[in-house]
Amino acid sequence: MGILDRFRLDGKVALVTGCRRGIGFAIAEGLAEAGADIVGVSLDLEPKNSRIGQAVTALGRRFAGYSCDFANRTDLYRFLEQVQAEHPRIDILINNAGTIRRRPAVEHPDEYWDTVLEVNLTAQFVISREIGRSMLARRSGKIIFTASLLTFQGGITVPGYAASKAGVGQLTLALANEWAGQGVNVNAIAPGYIATDNTQALRHDPVRSEQILTRIPAGRWGQPDDFKGPAVFLASEAAAYCHGAILLVDGGWMGR
Repeated sequence: MGILDRFRLDGKVALVTGCRRGIGFAIAEGLAEAGADIVGVSLDLEPKNSRIGQAVTALGRRFAGYSCDFANRTDLYRFLEQVQAEHPRIDILINNAGTIRRRPAVEHPDEYWDTVLEVNLTAQFVISREIGRSMLARRSGKIIFTASLLTFQGGITVPGYAASKAGVGQLTLALANEWAGQGVNVNAIAPGYIATDNTQALRHDPVRSEQILTRIPAGRWGQPDDFKGPAVFLASEAAAYCHGAILLVDGGWMGR
């Protein structure tokens, strides 16, 4: 097998959470471009005729769409039961769904904290445990989390988000430690400042936007398409010896 062939995902099925827009959309599209069929799920994803579904099928790949409220544990288990019944073999799991709530710590209500931790950390553990169980039985699978710069830094006015993304980093390492020897690769991608809905408030704040751009060596906000290559790499056999890696895609932010 040539090196380029090792990046192909033909015949693989990828479950991508949070795929309706932004980074998740780009990752799902990138995996389909590499040959994978896509099972997509988001809070408000249309089961049929979604934008991501149309993009995937236009590439000649199959798409199945689901909706799930990741803040609702009952709905999460409903989704998992349905998707595993209808797609018993998931080769690649992209844990991308997430949310953010901004308010200073002394004003940060329990509801913000609980929602962010449930969506960004607890739901991702539950999905990984349930999908990972069948991967372990086959001794084959790839799990990729979306981490963050706040896996490493504290951020400002987002205590729940920072705590959840730090937890995602540790969960990546914990699962990799347990599963690397059983044929399952667990890694993460840590986005920098990316032009998505989550950063809209920052991009529209002239002071914070200038501060951020000044620190980024690449001199620009990242784009969702910047995640296609890293995701395909970690989902492919080219990354067979990568376990517990947190791959920064940040324009050089963390090296500054």
